[in-house]
Amino acid sequence: MKFSTLTYAALVAATAFAAQSAKAEKAQAQTQAQATIAEMQMTVPGPQGPLSGSYIHAGKQTPVILILPGSGPTDRDGNNPMGVSSASYKLLAEALAAKGISSLRIDKRGMFASAAAIADANAVTIADYAADAATWSEAALKQSGATCVWVAGHSEGGLVALAAAQGQPNICGLILIASPGRNLADVLSEQIHANPLNAVIFSDADRSIAALRSGQKIDVSAMHPALQGMFAPQVQGYLIDLFRYDPAALAKVVKQPMLIVDGGRDIQVKAADGDAIAAAQPAAKRITIDAMTHTLKRVDSDDQAANIATYSNPSLPVMPELVDTIAAFIGK
Repeated sequence: MKFSTLTYAALVAATAFAAQSAKAEKAQAQTQAQATIAEMQMTVPGPQGPLSGSYIHAGKQTPVILILPGSGPTDRDGNNPMGVSSASYKLLAEALAAKGISSLRIDKRGMFASAAAIADANAVTIADYAADAATWSEAALKQSGATCVWVAGHSEGGLVALAAAQGQPNICGLILIASPGRNLADVLSEQIHANPLNAVIFSDADRSIAALRSGQKIDVSAMHPALQGMFAPQVQGYLIDLFRYDPAALAKVVKQPMLIVDGGRDIQVKAADGDAIAAAQPAAKRITIDAMTHTLKRVDSDDQAANIATYSNPSLPVMPELVDTIAAFIGK
């Protein structure tokens, strides 16, 4: 029996793996960063140790964008140990630099080169990530000399961006890329039910999601192995916190300019999510890039195998339309 693994909970559940392998990943991330032209390492204080990121300087008096990663153990480049090696954020940062936009992309608290920031990478909340984003925003301003920072969040990073924007005058605006616009409990349920091969776990999954959404932890020991990993005990606290958030409600009170970008061939985040954010914030600019996948890359058919292949192909560039759209929004 084959089960879908492209779900928020599955990605979040892999966080423990990322924490265990943090030392090796940290060395790898540092080596990659050192090999990148015009890219420098940055650190800022975390709760127990430093947070780490990579800064690309596009020139004096250029705008600067903070790129927040998606769910689970996703690193600053857009890769994770679950087989995603698309390097989407790194490629996006480099493409933006060619348009005269500096950028800062980061490793999450407790993961990869930010492993020392907290002992348990699972013991975090969206508010923690938003606080780290605020810290990184200040660092980006000091490094770049800009008067405000643009914040781009991909996937779950869009939720963090929305949370981080509340009451932050030094944020120029938000760029939400393939970001959830509905409660992530609903998105997760939809993702599970979208695959008919998951039918055997529907009932247990629905009960588990409902319990976590109500703030109750669950016993997964008698469940199917797919759910034991998805709702592992060590990540249930994070999921409970995550399921408290309504992205559309956060978007409604954002005062800064907002760009909402989704992909027509995204198999994880659907147009309904962008619709929900746009409905909550009618002043936002909404763009759909028809051929763009969740990895921000192009696929020219509805073939799922071709789509999934973009998750492990760092040689594919990010969509030029995405780069142009972001550059135009920031320039305006």
